Amino acid sequence: MEIIKTKIPDLLIIKPKVFEDERGYFFESYNEEIFNQKNLNLSFVQDNESKSGYGVIRGLHYQLAPYSQTKLVRVIEGKVYDVAVDLREGSPTYGQWSGIELSADNKIQFLIPKGFAHGFSVLSESATFIYKCDNFYNPEAERGISFNDPFLNINWRIEPEKAIISPKDKVYPNFKEAEKNFKYSK
Repeated sequence: MEIIKTKIPDLLIIKPKVFEDERGYFFESYNEEIFNQKNLNLSFVQDNESKSGYGVIRGLHYQLAPYSQTKLVRVIEGKVYDVAVDLREGSPTYGQWSGIELSADNKIQFLIPKGFAHGFSVLSESATFIYKCDNFYNPEAERGISFNDPFLNINWRIEPEKAIISPKDKVYPNFKEAEKNFKYSK
């Protein structure tokens, strides 16, 4: 398992070692021992799955502290463009975002720590998206940022007229107005 830093050092790409032969393939998607060796001491408590069609944009979502979540995300069918935005006040990358293409073919995972908003767009006909969380869902702590915030200027790789957005995601505030309570610590 290879762990790769992104332009935002705390966002990590997890590239599993895939064993393939004529029968198919096998890989470990998560190994607590390896994560602990890399000082990624996480205790996942919930797994989630969603399926969406082409053009769906989900996000940008997060939960306020102390209910914030670290997420380990991946795609098991199809292809998405996955995005995380740094919401940690005092961070050298505050307000910056990083995106990566995740697919069933590349098997890459994205580790998104607490203090980040998360979202994705579906680039294939459909996509099944799964993720582990280290904290439970808490509806009272749920917040969001507008997917089309001009300050963030995220290119979701979907033509605007083909984007499918939930009513809830359409009314989230922009980055600067969104409620955030995360502090950066080295």
